[in-house]
Amino acid sequence: MANPTMTLIASNTVGSGGVSSVTFSSIPATWTDLVVKYSTRTTISGISDDVYMYPNGLSTNSSGIQIGGTGAGTFSNSNTYAGGFTDGSTATSNTFANTEIYIPNYTSSNYKSHSTDTVLENNATASYMALQAGLWSNTAAITSLQILAPNGVFVQYSTFYLYGIASS
Repeated sequence: MANPTMTLIASNTVGSGGVSSVTFSSIPATWTDLVVKYSTRTTISGISDDVYMYPNGLSTNSSGIQIGGTGAGTFSNSNTYAGGFTDGSTATSNTFANTEIYIPNYTSSNYKSHSTDTVLENNATASYMALQAGLWSNTAAITSLQILAPNGVFVQYSTFYLYGIASS
């Protein structure tokens, strides 16, 4: 990709009371690739929580493999969601996990791949870092992305950014 440019399409900062999901809708077919970045924390009781990403609001036809570390060991698993992890309510106060999801060729009539990179912030031994490769087995162009906290609520000051990447 020669001379890529990254353009902010939309952003969302969670207000008081929190939200269970954030949706970027009406994504135009203007760019080559999409990048989603978020900094989050949820209300789940625990150090970490899952985050799901649903293209076009669909929870079906997704598969992935994940590898990571916990501060106490490593793990790998297969899963049916993309989105990584986030800090839970017992992680160090006022810390937020950071995630980046890269989706190439989001308007193509082929299946859509993605890569996810997540790091949890926690001032303790138990913490998480994970990489995920995934596939959404659908030929439709991605026109919306829902990011969901399936076990809790994204807390105030969680932030979400959607970028388009174009090759000039």
